[in-house]
Amino acid sequence: MIAQEEEVRQQMTNEMQASVASQPDDHLSRLLIAEVETPWYKSFIANIKDLVRPEKLPPLEVTSKPVAVKDIWGASSNRGKAGTTSLIVHACGIALLLALGTSKAVQQAAKDTVTLIAPDLAAYVPQQAPKKQTMGGGGGGGDRSPLQASKGKLPRVAPRQFTPPSAVVNNPNPKLVMEPTIVVQPDAQLPNVNMAQYGNPLGVIGPPSNGPGSGGGIGTGKGGGVGSGNGVGFGPGSGAGTGGGVYRIGGGVSRPELIFKPEPEYSEEARKAKFQGTVLLSIVVMPDGSTSNIRVIRPLGLGLDEKAIEAVRKWKFRPSLKDGQPVPVHANVEVNFRLL
Repeated sequence: MIAQEEEVRQQMTNEMQASVASQPDDHLSRLLIAEVETPWYKSFIANIKDLVRPEKLPPLEVTSKPVAVKDIWGASSNRGKAGTTSLIVHACGIALLLALGTSKAVQQAAKDTVTLIAPDLAAYVPQQAPKKQTMGGGGGGGDRSPLQASKGKLPRVAPRQFTPPSAVVNNPNPKLVMEPTIVVQPDAQLPNVNMAQYGNPLGVIGPPSNGPGSGGGIGTGKGGGVGSGNGVGFGPGSGAGTGGGVYRIGGGVSRPELIFKPEPEYSEEARKAKFQGTVLLSIVVMPDGSTSNIRVIRPLGLGLDEKAIEAVRKWKFRPSLKDGQPVPVHANVEVNFRLL
């Protein structure tokens, strides 16, 4: 009995030892990964074979059948009717046009219609004789004296005036002495009075007097001239010149042509400010082509107005003509100031 138990115990010990001895090999065998990927050269050869000779698939077995449905976008029963209707409408339109074009009544009505494109209204325009242009200026002045302007000789004629004439000198000792002048066309017929003192040749004999006018000069007008007008010339009217003043362009008076035009200089103030613009001047173009009676109509400032007047004084024109004779004419000129 004891011997059997010992034998069983020895057998169990041997089995346990055998189990423990086999455990390392079993563990290592579990760590080994089975080959699951095909080598690259085998897959490459297989791809070449599929490209050259692909595997044939078995024929497709169709297990369903198509069911016929109603075609809602197919042929319509109205298609033939629409084409026939369109053809009939076009044929009727063409027939109507032919009937109207060949109708004598329509042709006669077309002939009776006259289209006025540019009607001639010359017969209805009142004819006016061209207005003869007369000179509208001259000169005059005075110092508001109660006495009439005294008789005397006229000062020298010049293209522009710096000092107006005076029969009564109110400043006997001026710092700068300048000869008085009047602005009159050179070929004007002026009255000649053989007298030493200045005055109005058409004035009264008596004590020296500049007359009841104003603005300098001699007479009953104003402006620095001599006479009853307004301006630096002689005689009635306004502006310059004589016999009524200066002409206006048109009405038999040609336009003066600029033949010499020196460019104006820039003032230092305008150059620093980089200022640009245009000065509009009113001038009188004299029969000799010079400029006079220069006035600023649209100024710019910054010294550019004075520079414009200096430049225009040097301009020369081919004078205006009336009846073939040069005459003084009024004009407006622009002087542009542009920085380069």
